[in-house]
Amino acid sequence: MTTRRSFLKSATAGAALAALADARSVFAAALEAHPVARGRLPQSGDYLLDPAVRYLNHGSIGTIPQVVHDAHRQYLRTCESNPWLYMWSDPWEEPLTEVRERGARLLGCTAQELAITHNTTEGFNLLAQGLPLGDGDEILFSTLNHPGASNPWTHMAPRRGYRVRSFDFPVLEIPHLTEEEVVELHLRQIRPETRVLVFPHVDNLVGLRHPMGALARGARERGVEFVAVDGAQAVSMIPVELEGSGVDFYAASPHKWIQSPKGLGFLYLRKEAQEAVHPMWVSAAQPWTEGTVRRFEDYGTRNRPEVMALGDALAFQEEIRMDGRESHHQELWRWTLERVEATPGLRWRSPTRWELSAALYTVEVEGHPSPQLASGLFRDHQMVFRPIQTLGVDGARLSPNLQTPREDLEAFFRVAGP
Repeated sequence: MTTRRSFLKSATAGAALAALADARSVFAAALEAHPVARGRLPQSGDYLLDPAVRYLNHGSIGTIPQVVHDAHRQYLRTCESNPWLYMWSDPWEEPLTEVRERGARLLGCTAQELAITHNTTEGFNLLAQGLPLGDGDEILFSTLNHPGASNPWTHMAPRRGYRVRSFDFPVLEIPHLTEEEVVELHLRQIRPETRVLVFPHVDNLVGLRHPMGALARGARERGVEFVAVDGAQAVSMIPVELEGSGVDFYAASPHKWIQSPKGLGFLYLRKEAQEAVHPMWVSAAQPWTEGTVRRFEDYGTRNRPEVMALGDALAFQEEIRMDGRESHHQELWRWTLERVEATPGLRWRSPTRWELSAALYTVEVEGHPSPQLASGLFRDHQMVFRPIQTLGVDGARLSPNLQTPREDLEAFFRVAGP
């Protein structure tokens, strides 16, 4: 019997391959000619941001490079020229495989361990529903955990029978904590019934970089079976090396620091841990994805143009050396920390050692509640940042990216002073 896939392969693969090859070659040529391919860090002019906007909120949602946006438009146009052909023909498979391989290189894992999802929260929903947990089992995380990595467990607990426990993290002590203290704060909370430990690689509130490997090793030594990490604020901002880390699951959202189109995610599932997870989705593709990491993806008809553009976003990021990336982030972080410490009426709520820090930090402005400060600065100065008002912190969370000029941070302090 002739299947849809075999018919497409025999009848139309050549035309599809030619159109896709053309679109891909246009991006490859544009990237090769781009200044980042010659060692220059991205600049604001490489993006579509309104030049009147001072954007200090990449930790919430990023923006994609113009060269990736142009490629994305071409993939969408190609797909819509014959949706039946371009959604299901075999020539899409090779470039989609390359996307998975590029993502795996960035996360320091194998392509066979990386599922392409919609966002970080989807990954945690999969785990909350699919791990073999029940009566007497406990999921543990701190109050620094993002709701997207906490709520799926809380929602499923009554149905699955397991227990969720959150412990208070001393957020106001974060500027003075050491790596050893961050680890110990988690490990001393572990009980015999704790089956899953969840923590952010970089937290969403003040940018604390958790010592991932030490936490995973310590949890294992205390009998924790599964370690799950929220990497939404880490991937492509700081180095990530999952192989040998002791982490079982790591979820990320490429629309932040990878600067991909929105609506895409990554979920790392360590090879040895995959068999323990029951897939959340069941699609028509389930029989032929069985035994592969793709069984954790919901797609039959998937957003292929966006996934192709994710590959291009990854290619763009690959042109930027990680040491140059970290050096830039550290330089802006240090400048901001020194500015806050030298200015009366400002208070730094983030780590004061780079080893525990990231390109995301929170500053309190005395006498100015952060929600009102955020709305006022956007209205009057087109400045965008995330107001943080929780766990005793009431400040402006600043998250500049590689293309953010220091002038944008300087502008914040000029107009936001106490």
